[in-house]
Amino acid sequence: MRSRYTAYVLGRSDHLLATWHPEQRPPSLQLEPGLKWLGLEVREHRQPDASHAQVEFVARYRVAGRAVRLHERSRFVRGADGCWSYVDGDQLEPGRPGGGGSAAELRDDRAARPRR
Repeated sequence: MRSRYTAYVLGRSDHLLATWHPEQRPPSLQLEPGLKWLGLEVREHRQPDASHAQVEFVARYRVAGRAVRLHERSRFVRGADGCWSYVDGDQLEPGRPGGGGSAAELRDDRAARPRR
């Protein structure tokens, strides 16, 4: 989770794609220019078994002078190589000011909007 956030901060779409589960990974990823990451708070981590995990987090960023707060619960799976891959996530608190769009909008606009 933290490595994916750092990849967004550094503009490393190669790392984001490499850590995305192959069945969910987009063919390419265009990061939004001018976006400034402000912080990451990991609120909860659950690992129900050895190969599945969920991470609830809040990531804050600013784009075009507007502050955005992304609150999400992401799902990860551990591959045979022992590495974790991002599968998908659900946005929490939709409709809250500064919370971004709906979960469906985030998935549909995956290439342009920040995702962890």
